[in-house]
Amino acid sequence: MSVPELKAWRAARPQMERFARAVWPWLVRAVEAVRRPWFARLTTVQFTAGAALLGLALAATVVTAAGPWDSSGQRTAERDFAASREGSGGADHGTGSGTAPKAPRPAPSAPSVLAGLGGTTGSVSAPTEKALGDVLGPLLDDSSLGSERTAAIVDVATGKQLYGRAADEALTPASTTKIATAVAALSATGADHRIATRTALEPGTKELVLVGGGDPTLTARKEANGNASLRTLADKTADALKARKLDAVTLSYDTTLYDGPALHPIGPDNANLAPVTALMTDEGRLDDSSSGPADRSRDPAADAARQFAALLKDRGIKTKSPGPSKATGRAETLAKVESPPLSALVERMLTNSDNDIAEALARQTALASGEQASFEGASAAIRTQLKKLELPLEGVKFADGSGLDRADRLTANLLTALLAKAAAPDHPELRPALTGLPVAGFTGTLRNRYTDQPGTGVVRAKTGTLTGVHALAGTVVDSEGRLLAFAFLTSTDHPTDPAATQKALDGAASALANCGCGA
Repeated sequence: MSVPELKAWRAARPQMERFARAVWPWLVRAVEAVRRPWFARLTTVQFTAGAALLGLALAATVVTAAGPWDSSGQRTAERDFAASREGSGGADHGTGSGTAPKAPRPAPSAPSVLAGLGGTTGSVSAPTEKALGDVLGPLLDDSSLGSERTAAIVDVATGKQLYGRAADEALTPASTTKIATAVAALSATGADHRIATRTALEPGTKELVLVGGGDPTLTARKEANGNASLRTLADKTADALKARKLDAVTLSYDTTLYDGPALHPIGPDNANLAPVTALMTDEGRLDDSSSGPADRSRDPAADAARQFAALLKDRGIKTKSPGPSKATGRAETLAKVESPPLSALVERMLTNSDNDIAEALARQTALASGEQASFEGASAAIRTQLKKLELPLEGVKFADGSGLDRADRLTANLLTALLAKAAAPDHPELRPALTGLPVAGFTGTLRNRYTDQPGTGVVRAKTGTLTGVHALAGTVVDSEGRLLAFAFLTSTDHPTDPAATQKALDGAASALANCGCGA
């Protein structure tokens, strides 16, 4: 179906096309520039300003093909989508914009980012402890938060704590643990690290070994969507076997990269996590989902090997029923496929609170740190990496990488320090720990939260939820343009309404977004 251009778009299009042509050479140069060594030495303000300007140039280029637009400048399709969300938030285009009666109530405008980056942010005083206490105190006293609550607010530009409430008291953090896992994994392996899955042929035999490297996103589906593909691995392996005049092999699979138990302490048949093994496809999911709870395979490695055998058969290679084995050091690698870079895995883990990726990244951290790739070894490795980064670890305990284990203990101090470290100019490799955080009201585990809250689209935060445990940790730009890191941890020994607890935490983060708390 073709949609006619509206008059306003037809009138604006020539100017937009000229602007796009004008900025395109600059955009190309800017993209090339980020590859240069000096990029890593930029300050946080310089980095963010450059990113903002680059985004503006890119947006100008894209809009030439993005119409149609209505008379207010809002894309018609976006307006209709916003209206369909029944008042859950949206931009204010003015009373004369012609917005439909069912359009969402206006969301507050974000602070003037470009103005702040031009120098204003640095001159605006940070929020004071008293002002923050006046704003947050009553909100954190809300009875819906349960029996225990801790909080910390940090000025990201300076790393200084601006407000604390039992900030050094360690509580069960639930999935906010994933922030620590992200920072540790990025520090240990680097943002560009990829996880390989390979096939190897034992010399003098017809034994083919499918070797797991610990990539939970390896997919057997037709559409790989950027993930490593078991089908591609089968293609490459079949070609290599045929080149060696082999059309029948004994297929084995190797999961020995990981040590210790595969089952998390939460037990078997848990929809939140598959058995943790070095070989699996699609996170061991038994449906077509890619995130959230789902029925899981009890033996993901064996299932992956059976899928691989079927794919080889389709490509003219016969196999015997696969069984577990270990590839020797003499085995010849025939083919391999690699995961997306660790930076992308970290972002996906944080956005969707993906437990399978979290446990895989914890084991990658262990391997890079010289520890055993087990729950115990991964926990020790995470701590080691965070200690190297000089982060506050007093009272902190890691029992897993996902936060599903109630034995985990984190402090609000550590969570805010992690976020500030990820924003530091001298640690660009940690940046995905920030860019992966869900956006309030829009993405991941915050997509359906913040209804009618001023933090919509402004707060970025990792959620944490277990029975009786609720946490929220992330970043927000306050009304004066200061970037703040925050962490709220709550725990209760008596029943509370989870929805009310989450709303109270969302309200506290939203209050920071609205806060003009400078001296």
